[in-house]
Amino acid sequence: MGDVNRKWLYLIVLSIIWGTSYILIKKGLEGFTPIQLGSVRIVITSFFLFLVGYRSIRNISKKEWFWVGLSGLFGSFIPVFLFSYAETEIDSGIASILNSLVPLFTIIIGFMAFKIAFSRNQVVGVLVGLLGAILLIYVGSDINPNQNYWYAGLVVLATILYACNANIIKSKLQEVSPMGIAVGNFVFMLPPALILLFYSGALSAPVREGTYFMSSLGYVLILSILGTCVAKVMFNKLIQISSPVFSVSVTYLIPIVGIFWGLLDGELFSVWQVGAAGIILGGVYLVNKRKSVSQH
Repeated sequence: MGDVNRKWLYLIVLSIIWGTSYILIKKGLEGFTPIQLGSVRIVITSFFLFLVGYRSIRNISKKEWFWVGLSGLFGSFIPVFLFSYAETEIDSGIASILNSLVPLFTIIIGFMAFKIAFSRNQVVGVLVGLLGAILLIYVGSDINPNQNYWYAGLVVLATILYACNANIIKSKLQEVSPMGIAVGNFVFMLPPALILLFYSGALSAPVREGTYFMSSLGYVLILSILGTCVAKVMFNKLIQISSPVFSVSVTYLIPIVGIFWGLLDGELFSVWQVGAAGIILGGVYLVNKRKSVSQH
């Protein structure tokens, strides 16, 4: 299969996996706190990644290890906890829509940190997308007054970190295999995750005896293996065979899957929120639209 077909296949599969991740986080929080969920997720993912891919880190150079560690921090470690905390207050469907901001911040970070040129369409797209995000948060806080929509800012922060990670992989880790990047990420992430796992009491008797412990552990297991382990390797490969902006355009489809699961779980979703989501995706479209690039 050629790179063109492969990148579209990866895009579709990733959208399904990651679109489902938000409802899995929500269900996982029934039996765990955000810190417990995040630490359990990282530890489980590390186990499976090390089991199948430990040899892949042998060819990572000393210079590349710095960027691998930074990629793990921005692309996995911090966002795992940000999304967990965010979904204690906002719906999983809303979190999936806000994740669509990643391509917009990819453009901004690419220019600021790596001097990647951008076009007028992309500037307009960023502004339109941010306007849609503000509208989505405003409407959501009005429809769900019992939810604290300041927590939506945690999702926005996570999207900025995802954008940093996409640019790091494309600019600094092109010579490292996708599996090598993923396993290397978790080499850095596992020690602090184990510390958090221990001090958060994730496996303590009160937690294990909780009503939702087994079901939540099952959701986190699926989230870890598919949503983090498998998806991370696929995403790293997608970045290498395409571009940072194309790779994060997986967020076009993630909201559709995320909203679908949210509606099945009884989450409220209004026409105004659909409109706000459309504005965000319209901004993403402008960002990805091919035009002559202006050097700024």
